[in-house]
Amino acid sequence: MYSAIEVEQRLEVIRKCYWPLLELAESGIPLGIELSGLSLEIIQALDPQWVATFRSLITENKVELVGSGYAQIIGPIVPHAVNQWNQKLGRELYQQYLGVKPRIALVNELAYSAGMIDHYLQAGYSAIVMEWNNPHRYHREWSSAWRYHHQRAQGLGKASIAVIWADSIAFQKFQRCIHQEVKLDDHINYLQTHADPSERFYPLYAADAEIFNFRPNRYATEAALTDAVDWEITKGFFARLTARDWARLVLPSAVLDDSSAPDAGHTITLESPEQPIPVKKQEKYNIIRWALSGRNDLEINTACYRIHAGLIQAMDSQPADWQELCYLWSSDFRTHLTARRWQHFLPRLQQLDQQYAPQVSTASSASTAVITLPYVQRELRITTGEFYLRVANANISAFLNKRKGLTVKSCTFNKISPLSLFGALEHGYYDDISLSADYFSGHAVIEALGEHKLTDLGQAEPIVSISRTGDQIKVQVAERPGEVFSRTTTLTNDAIIFDKTIHSQARQKARIHPFIFTLNESAWDVDSLWFAC
Repeated sequence: MYSAIEVEQRLEVIRKCYWPLLELAESGIPLGIELSGLSLEIIQALDPQWVATFRSLITENKVELVGSGYAQIIGPIVPHAVNQWNQKLGRELYQQYLGVKPRIALVNELAYSAGMIDHYLQAGYSAIVMEWNNPHRYHREWSSAWRYHHQRAQGLGKASIAVIWADSIAFQKFQRCIHQEVKLDDHINYLQTHADPSERFYPLYAADAEIFNFRPNRYATEAALTDAVDWEITKGFFARLTARDWARLVLPSAVLDDSSAPDAGHTITLESPEQPIPVKKQEKYNIIRWALSGRNDLEINTACYRIHAGLIQAMDSQPADWQELCYLWSSDFRTHLTARRWQHFLPRLQQLDQQYAPQVSTASSASTAVITLPYVQRELRITTGEFYLRVANANISAFLNKRKGLTVKSCTFNKISPLSLFGALEHGYYDDISLSADYFSGHAVIEALGEHKLTDLGQAEPIVSISRTGDQIKVQVAERPGEVFSRTTTLTNDAIIFDKTIHSQARQKARIHPFIFTLNESAWDVDSLWFAC
């Protein structure tokens, strides 16, 4: 699935890259090999003998399967349900084709968030492979000796999972060594700097196999193929390394058998305020790479989110549809995808989008309208007046102020309390003169140096629409030329959701408060009140 490889090149990649990998294992080099369920399916269709040989080597304990899911998906930027399906489908295919359910999973592209731990544990994994370099950068309290042993990554709750470290510097140096940009002995000398009389574990390589004896031609700086075949150089490297009395090659799972070491098994958090989603290698390899780059990641991610919303609401969604969505969310469609594969990808995305995307219709703006949505068994009541618009379903009732940018005057959740949980406190609510202002909910304030404050509290005429996933009230407010605030307020069965876009022609220093909310103090227990972001 490598983004820069055309479909017709896949057999060549299997022959030049994947068969030599198994030959290394057959020669006695213990390897962990990671591949997605999707890659396994593709190889099975093109070269089933490779899969059969891989399965045999696993049985002989010469190689170890490292899982990753059905598709290589960047877990932190996709919804909970997609991560669940991706792991479930992947493990089913590992069992089907290889007869095993792997113990270890590689974090896809080494892009990690704490919320992923529950998915790996629920899928049946007991350990993950994650990069050491970036998390350690913001956790200098960690002992440097911890990089040589497995640790435990703390999830969002009490759950934790064992971590086997990958090392970006090590695997980049290994690539340069095999591509003859660094001498074999120089790289072995570098590895010796990590050796110690006590037993330590250090990762040689944790990256693509498709760059050995094959060049995807993604970068102008790629090393040229020479007469000395990459895999022969690799064999020579392993022979020289294992001849040293301080080096021994082991399977990845051997790291987990080291629980008694004093530097192993510490519970740590990999994320940090500076880097909430650690990603491998240098800073340019951050989470934005798969969210907003590529040929049009914003558009295709938006379509995938639409499909996800439709699948959640649909009464007849099938596992095959979730599998297709996992395929469409593959990371390789979001980086250096070839033009031909992009043209093949778009129709598949559009087909599922048309099948599951919410169908929108416009509601009447009469004084009172009741709209029944049979396919989600939900009723929406809309009441309009001179000052306010009231929208309500079975659980939520919200009054929106038409004179103040459709900000929320009050919002009640019937399942929680008869009191409005948040809304507006009008001028005079407090006797204290220092608090004698209007307090709104849902508005924005922009404060530029030396200028009047800019808000979206102007007159607003709403547009109401309904869909499978929620009932939307849209509004635009233009407070001065060049600045436009667009807001969508969505009611679902259990939530009210606010989306806002601020368009500004000005490129000046300003402090922007995109959302301000006022809680109704009489509806909350102040001592236990909390929020999260």
